[in-house]
This record gives sequence, structure tokens and C-alpha cells, in this order.
Amino acid sequence: MKCLNNRAESHLTGRAESELDVMANGAWVNHGYSGSPQALPSVVSTVYGPQTPFPGSTDSIYKLDPPGRIYGQPGTSDPTVTKKKRRGCCSFVKGLWGTAWTENTSNNREKYIRTTLRELVVYLVFLVDVCLLTYGMTSLSTYYFTKAMTDLFVNSASQSGVTFQSIGSMADFWDYAQGPLLDGLYWTRWYNNQSLDSGDQSFIYYENMLLGLPRMRQIKIKNNSCKVHKDFRDEITGCFDVYNQNKEDDFSFGLINGSAWSYHTEKDIKGSSYWGLLTTYSGAGYYQDLSRTKEESASILAELMANLWLDRGTRAVFIDFSAYNANINMFCVIRLVVEFPATGGAIPSYQIRTVKLIRYITHWDYFVLGCELVFCVFIFYYVVEEILELRIHKFAYFKSVWNILDVVVILLAIVAIIFNVFRTVKVDKLLGALLENPDIYADFEFLAFWQTQYNNMNAVNLFFAWIKIFKYISFNKTMSQLSTTLGRCAKDILGFAIMFFIVFFAYAQLGYLLFGMEVESFSTFVKCIFTQFRIILGDFDFDAIDRANRVLGPIYFVTYVFFVFFVLLNMFLAIINDTYSEVKEELSSQKDELQITDLIKQSYMKTFDRLKRKKEKISDVQKALQSGSGEIEFKDFRETLKELGHADNEISAAFSQFDRDGNRVLDVDEQTRMKMELAEKRDALNAELNNLGKNYGKEFLEKHPASSDDQKSSSGRAFAEQEPFLRLTRRVLQIETSVADLTSRMDLIMEKLGLKETGVKLTAAGRFQ
Repeated sequence: MKCLNNRAESHLTGRAESELDVMANGAWVNHGYSGSPQALPSVVSTVYGPQTPFPGSTDSIYKLDPPGRIYGQPGTSDPTVTKKKRRGCCSFVKGLWGTAWTENTSNNREKYIRTTLRELVVYLVFLVDVCLLTYGMTSLSTYYFTKAMTDLFVNSASQSGVTFQSIGSMADFWDYAQGPLLDGLYWTRWYNNQSLDSGDQSFIYYENMLLGLPRMRQIKIKNNSCKVHKDFRDEITGCFDVYNQNKEDDFSFGLINGSAWSYHTEKDIKGSSYWGLLTTYSGAGYYQDLSRTKEESASILAELMANLWLDRGTRAVFIDFSAYNANINMFCVIRLVVEFPATGGAIPSYQIRTVKLIRYITHWDYFVLGCELVFCVFIFYYVVEEILELRIHKFAYFKSVWNILDVVVILLAIVAIIFNVFRTVKVDKLLGALLENPDIYADFEFLAFWQTQYNNMNAVNLFFAWIKIFKYISFNKTMSQLSTTLGRCAKDILGFAIMFFIVFFAYAQLGYLLFGMEVESFSTFVKCIFTQFRIILGDFDFDAIDRANRVLGPIYFVTYVFFVFFVLLNMFLAIINDTYSEVKEELSSQKDELQITDLIKQSYMKTFDRLKRKKEKISDVQKALQSGSGEIEFKDFRETLKELGHADNEISAAFSQFDRDGNRVLDVDEQTRMKMELAEKRDALNAELNNLGKNYGKEFLEKHPASSDDQKSSSGRAFAEQEPFLRLTRRVLQIETSVADLTSRMDLIMEKLGLKETGVKLTAAGRFQ
């Protein structure tokens, strides 16, 4: 009967080792690339014994035994026990924050892919959380709120037809201020002249509450801040230079008393600088707060106009006010600016910031709060991860562009977290002061500015977060083509860029000097640069260039288009195209490495083999039941399965599962119940095996599609060839199992003869030769 134990013993022994296991500690056995069979476990769990009384015997069905040592020999111990003793806090941290940079994956392709995939899954969860945070702060209503305020205060016209955008003089400014501005600020009655029942509180468009008092502020320049030529000193009595913060007028004027006629520093009024169309203005100057009613505000404006509040020294006027819409929980902070250059005239501009300063009101807001807490946890996780990588690789860590990008993303995220806390505290404090005293100017400009910068920072951070996905998918050939191409042609592009920008800036200076006095798009050197980029894309105004200079204008345009567009731009594309062709050719000629599809294929094969073993187990038990007549005693049941190579603990577990009365004898009813359950499990395994084979065949056909002619010729044979393919797959699995059986038998024989160690040494020596 010993010969009958060969097949089962080969399945159940845990001492069989693969050739790779003998060669190196922890070697990776890849059945798709290795010629060695897989090491088999000591005991295989069966479907008829799911509740084994010996836990742990079937836990590691596909875990390889550590090579180089045979358990059970005298003087040896299980290395897993020693390894567990050595594991501490460092092992926990390394396991939780294990990455391709912290793990030694250079010689283990499978470990590298599995580690990278785990990183990718974690990072995708982080990316989804960042998207929820970023888009949770925006709303479609933001655009319409901004548009409504723009139409009201920028596009509305006075009785004389003056809009804010059409202001061209000081007279136009006063016409706008006393007309569309007051009409837009104060809404206290319905369209049928019925009162809003809100007292003197204004609700713009009946929905947007005007916060505090609007404020007007101007900045002036001192007289005689510039020099008049001696030939004109008799006719020109005053000289007011272009704006310069050092030349600001800080003397009282006009009526002298009141904030409108006295100078206030930026610190006094808690102002901030403003980047206008002409220059950057300070937050100081002369200011006047309007009233809560339209009539009083009109009286204030009339007094300022009558006493010549604006004069030759005025360089800019600012109108600031804020509104709050409770329906959408949005603040709209508006700043209208009119600049008065030294050339005369007026240049209007405006800035409308619609921001969400009060964060947590609705259920969605609290959901975003939860996402923010998860975001903080992720940032802590990635901070620890980068510290571990930096500790291992030192300065070599910064040689990777992806690591630098990681640091940038983390720093931006930390700044965003700090600002989020600061903004919440600051808004609560400002709203508290405003509610206590509503007759003050509500300065939300500072918060709106930084909230806008916060949104911009989040937008940039989200952009970098999406780009970072390439870091985790670069192990694939197709995905690595972009980074490889750009990295290889970087030096060529850098050399080309020097040549390109020499020509480009030469044309920019030429355009600025030729057309800067007449064409707005060439009025500054910076505008010239952007205009020339627009010409490359086909967006240009040739008529304006031609009117500015009828001789040199066409020459500039034709030569620029020829050298930059037809020559330099095509050279740039040729550099990238040639490099891409080289990279693609090299990748196609490289030896195929382990890919994700190979891991999927291995999982298919392992699952197929595991189900096949379970099916054989059930067949053995069914044979044991058929060998008996009438009642079956545990002794006979045990002897039959022992001949087939099953372990005692599995036999006892299987028998006790169906021996309901505990008399160690299976009567007819218990045998019938056992046969029925085994038959059901066998049918389920057959169905699962067939389904697995079909899926594997379908995946194979998808990876190797036939041509159109082949598909036509083989369409009739597709169904007929499916079954042979499945049978062939099963035979291959049986051959692999047989090879494993032979290897196990040889190992057992050599072990009994005491020659195993000598054989291993001879095998290793032969391989190294």
C-alpha cells in the first residue's frame, strides 16, 4: 500500500523545495518564467474539513517554506518564530509605510510591482479625497453671483449713458458714483415701491445683504514732485509725477476736518496694497465711508464733489464694499478702481471675488469637514513616508523629480491646512465685530485676497497630484514612454531653447519699439512676448501692425512667421519626434519583464491548482465511503484515507463533522448526508474550474486577437476549439503537478539515504559552472 501514498504524499508533504529555494534565501518562484516547480505546503486544507481542530495547519497553503533548512531536524527551529521575535516598532513602520524606495525591490520584479500597486491604490484614495475637498469649495452659483454683481455695478449705465467701464474723466466718475453706484448699493423697496421691511439694511437684488458701510479711498501725489522745464515754468505752475509711494501726498487739504481730507497710513486703516493696471498702489490715503441710506450717501458724495475732493494730484480712487448671500453661503467682495494717470484721463478696472468664508453649515459642508480630517491623516502618512525615504537614501533622494514633487505637494498641503484654521478664526472674529457695530466698514478684502490665493494653491496642488500618478504607473512600458522621451531629449531641448529665445526676444524688442506707441498689444515688453505667442497660434491683428508702420510692419510679421513658426517650431517638434521613435524602438526590443498581466495569470494558475487539489480530496473521501458496506467505523475510514496519504488531523476533522451522535461510527443516514454534501461541493468545484478556464481563455483571446481574415475563417471553429483548449489547460496543470510529484519523491528518497545535502551542493556547483 505504500505505493498508493505517492500521489497524496506528494501533495501533502511540506519538505519539497524548488531549485530556486535551494539557491537563494527568499527566492521568488515565478511559474511563468521559472523551470522549477512550486514548493508545496505541509498540509492542504480540504473542503470537507473547514473547521479543523488543529488551527494553523492549513493557513499557509501557498506560502513558500524558507529554503536552506529542513524543519524537524535536530538542532533547528522554525525561522518564522525567530523572525516574529525580532519584529518590533521598526518592522511595523516599515510594513505600513513600505514603498518602492524603502523596500529592496531592485532584484525582485514581482515585489516591485506589488509594492507600486499598493502605493497606487493608497494614492488614488488620497487623490479622490483631494478632489472632494477642492470641488467641495466651489459651486456653479459662484459664477452667477459674480456675473450678477458685474452686471449691476460694471455694466449699468447712468442717465447720461456712463458705465463704469466707460469712465474717461473725473466728471464721468462723479456721474457714475451718484448714479449706478448708489442705485446698486441701496435696495430698500420692491419693484412696486413696497418696503422690504428690513429697516435701513440694504439687500442687493433682494437677496444679498450689504455688509457694513461702503468706503471710498483715494491716493494723491505731491505737487512739484517732478520738474518742469524752465521754458514752461511761467505757464505751468504745478507738476504731479506718476505714482510713486515715496511721493505720496500726506498733507491735509480741502475742508481739513474729517477722514476724507486727512491722510491715513496703511497701518491706521489696516489697508493693503493693490496691483493696478499702471502700477502697485499702497493701502494708505484719504478715505470716506458712506452711510446706510441712499439719501445720506448721496449728500456725502455731493459734498466731496463740491469741495473738489479729486484734483490733479489724484492717482487712484478705490470703492470697496462686501455683500453676503445666505442662500448659497457666499461672500462677494467688490473693489472698483479708477486710475488717473499723469497723462490725464481715467482707466477703470474692477475686482470681484466671490468666496466661501463660512465653511460648515449644511450636511455637505460637514462631509467636506470629514474629508479634511482624512486629508490631514494622509498628509501625516506621507510626511512619515518621505522622512523614511530621506533617511534611507540621504541626498540621493532629491535626484528623483518625483520625490521633489512629493515634497512640493506636501508643503502646499501643510500651508493649506494652516490657512484653513487661520481663516476660520479670522472670519469669526470679523463677523463678531461687525454684528456688534454694523455702522463700520466691513473689511473683507484681506480675507478674500488670501482665500483666493488659497483656492489658487489648491488648484495647483491638485494639478501636481494628478501629474504624480505617472510616478506609480511608470513600471508599464507604454506609460513610461512619455517620461523617458522627455528625459532623453531634455539636453537637446535646452540647447534649442537658448537658440529659440534669442530669436524670440529679438523680435519682441523689435515689435515693442516699432508698434508700442500705437498698438495696445505691443504697448509693453511683456505684452509683446504674449502677443508673439498668440501669433504662433494664429491669433493676431495684422491690420493694427500695418497701420502702425506700413513698411516695417509687414516685414516684421513675415520674417517672424517664417523663422519662428516654420523653422524653429518644426525643429522643436523634430527633436521630440526623433527621440520618441528611438525610445519606442528600444522598448520594443527589450526583453519582456514581469507585468501586471503576468501576476493575474499566476493567480489564475494558483486558483486552478488549488481547486483541483480540493476536488481530488473529495474524490478520496468518496472512495473511502464506497469501500465500506453498511456502517463505517472510524478505524476503517481512517485506514482507507491513510493509504491515500491524508493526515490524521484532517481525517479526524472530516469524520467528526458528520458523526453527529459521536459514537465513531457513520450510519447510513450520516453516510448519505456526507455523500450529498460532498457531491454538491464537487459539482461546485467543477463549475468553478470550468468558469475559471473560460475566463482564462477569453483573456488569452483578447490579448492575442486574430486578424480580420482569420476571424472570418475561424468564426465557425471558435466554439469547437474552446473545449480542447480547456482540456489542454487541465493537462498542462496535471503535467506541472506530476513534475512536482517527481521532485518531491526524489527529495524524500535523498533525505532517507542521507544524501540530500550532498545533492544540493552538487546541483549548486553545476549551476554556477
